[in-house]
Amino acid sequence: MPKTNPLVKICGLTSEEQALQVAKLGANAIGIISVEESPRYVSAEIKKKIFKTLENFYPKIDRVTVVQNCPIDLIIKNFLGNPSETIIQLHGDEDIDYCKKIREKIPNIGLWKAFRIKTEKDIDKIKPFEDFVDAILLDSWNKETYGGSGKKIKSTYLKNLQFSKPWWLAGGISIEWIDEILSDIKPNGLDISSSIEISPGLKDIKKTKALFQFLKKISSY
Repeated sequence: MPKTNPLVKICGLTSEEQALQVAKLGANAIGIISVEESPRYVSAEIKKKIFKTLENFYPKIDRVTVVQNCPIDLIIKNFLGNPSETIIQLHGDEDIDYCKKIREKIPNIGLWKAFRIKTEKDIDKIKPFEDFVDAILLDSWNKETYGGSGKKIKSTYLKNLQFSKPWWLAGGISIEWIDEILSDIKPNGLDISSSIEISPGLKDIKKTKALFQFLKKISSY
């Protein structure tokens, strides 16, 4: 069965040095967490610095700010002037009305909406959002955290999924699972964080490099 060749986002970066290392390895998108409760949280000032560096050296890579149930005016305030991000990723309980409002207030930045999947029925709730976002991200449900738990969504929920917008898969993505993902699930993108970490926010660059090498090898079959 032919395998897909998905885009790759590495999420939860906390330093310029690692952002540049990950970009060099071939990431299509790099995510920074703007959620204060997260162990991977980065301040608006540091986020701006990292994203401006990426913009200078790797302008084609998407720069993703991850927010969670955040007032839209605060998102704008945290741009610290002109936005340095190309994507806002909503990773909380934002509803369609919120998506409409953020579109109106920030029309020139891409909008992704994450959904935490606990049961197969949770996937049915996604369709009404498709007209208001640029991409959909599916993450595993966890009662302790909104993301970065390293837990997987049940594979049976994910097969034959089709959306009108590109969709990304997150949650426990590791080399061991990638073969099945590319053969049977076929998302447009992979969102990877905790499986390549030494500790929250600190990536293991050797593991990250091995992941990209494996993806390149397996996608060429």
